[in-house]
Amino acid sequence: MAALHINAEHMKLKQHMIAATIILFIVASSVLFLIWPKTCLQLVAEDGSIYLEEPVKEGTVFSVTFIHSVNKSPVTDYYVIKDGDIYVTSTLYYDFGAGVQSELEEGQTLEYTEDGGMLISGFDRKIDPLSYVVGMVSDHVLEINGKTYSLREQCGKGTYVTFRVATAFDWLR
Repeated sequence: MAALHINAEHMKLKQHMIAATIILFIVASSVLFLIWPKTCLQLVAEDGSIYLEEPVKEGTVFSVTFIHSVNKSPVTDYYVIKDGDIYVTSTLYYDFGAGVQSELEEGQTLEYTEDGGMLISGFDRKIDPLSYVVGMVSDHVLEINGKTYSLREQCGKGTYVTFRVATAFDWLR
């Protein structure tokens, strides 16, 4: 009878330990979920390795600036995070030529900036994937959240990179 009583107490203790472990896991997961950036912009290599992660939220704007390979003037493409995806919103350039837009499409506007740039806006087009080949002659520069990143320094010249929006739970896939 004493052995049965000890086994019952052992089973109760085991059940309490399992319940405590489950509760601890739930609490730890909740804390991790609260402190982990829920969404980030990732700069990813062809092999899937991540060069850079920057926290983003709905409406975060970022840009990539580079020297156009044909007309040798700066081009800045502006993007926004919308519905968990990347949308191009506008482009700023300083010279006409092959590879830059020369006519407005429906819904687009052209404004001249104080420094002589031409800003075309009104794209609102999902870009999937958003990829660049990092410049061999000149750099590609990412600006996001008040920070500036040289893609050459992050990834290296001639590297094919893709931007993607990732959530904290993408690792589950």
